[in-house]
Amino acid sequence: MSDSATDDGRTGDGTRAVRAGLPEPVKHEPTLPGPVFAAHFHLPGEVTGPYAYGRDDNPTWTLLEQAIGELEAPGQDCVETLVFASGMAAISAVLFSQLRAGDAVVLPSDGYQVLPMVRAQLEAYGIEVRTAPTGDDAQLEVLDGANLLWIESPSNPGLDVCDIRRLAEAAHARGALVAVDNTLATPLGQRPLELGADFAVASGTKQLTGHGDILLGYVAGHDAEAMAAVRRWRKIVGAIAGPMEAWLAHRSIATLQLRADRQNATALTLARALRERPEVTGLRYPGLPDDPSYKTASRQMRRYGCVVSFTLPTRARAERFLQALRLVDDATSFGGVRSTAERRRRWAGDPVPEGFIRLSVGAEDAEDLVADVLRALDASAD
Repeated sequence: MSDSATDDGRTGDGTRAVRAGLPEPVKHEPTLPGPVFAAHFHLPGEVTGPYAYGRDDNPTWTLLEQAIGELEAPGQDCVETLVFASGMAAISAVLFSQLRAGDAVVLPSDGYQVLPMVRAQLEAYGIEVRTAPTGDDAQLEVLDGANLLWIESPSNPGLDVCDIRRLAEAAHARGALVAVDNTLATPLGQRPLELGADFAVASGTKQLTGHGDILLGYVAGHDAEAMAAVRRWRKIVGAIAGPMEAWLAHRSIATLQLRADRQNATALTLARALRERPEVTGLRYPGLPDDPSYKTASRQMRRYGCVVSFTLPTRARAERFLQALRLVDDATSFGGVRSTAERRRRWAGDPVPEGFIRLSVGAEDAEDLVADVLRALDASAD
């Protein structure tokens, strides 16, 4: 049994993150073994044992999957985790392994900008797709007869929050499975499986690994049959994580609590500062007590995330603001140790105003970052 396997869920988040997925100590061996690069493994005789071919399993994945499982569901041995080449690979694995022609799925209408493409593909396979916004638990209204409910909370990029437990109970009462995209929250901010979801899904590209240098996704779940179908889909499609990416991800998880606490605290400080700016409208951060999602978020989230969204009056103003920033990179994605921001309307999939900004707070000193943002707002004025 590994050190981390003894965790019953009562240790702190930092302790858990630092120890997650580590094997039993072996004299003269590294604490975290290096990546295993292998397309095949020695396999004399019958096919037995955990490792045979590199598309199916890899020792480096095994340790990472154990680590993520310990964060998503501490103390629960029945949870299985599977890693993928990207967040979209993980999302696709759940949707396309669980749904068949004639089934119905409920998606958020305000979710990740690739979901419209997913919808088109699902409909091409004869699956009915219904959509409703994340806010006000609106997906409840279209659940009847659905086979799967897909939740994204907080939503990306609008940062709306829904009551996951309420939606999961309603979906299960109707015989539907529930998957929650937990990317924005991370397992340290929210545990969907404890709130009743069947699957916790995320892009590990973002804050989980936090350095903006790898693509990764994962699915965690406690239903053996459902997870077997997800594993089978991974084998069929071959959307597997590389061993180096998996090792880098595991290494990065050790600092997740440190990064998350710093980034969350700075995000709240920045949101408070932006609230005082007259040119800023539509400010959203679930950790602000006056945010529309705060009441729900405070019940089910332990950290509110590193992303702040807001709208500037025009596209031109938003672009001038981004150009004036010195400590914030104009880049997509979020969750990295270096702050990033972008005008989200440049992506066709996001139905947001032209001046809508999604800003991901990094690990810079809070006073420096806030000063840079306020200075850029001043510099971008007409």
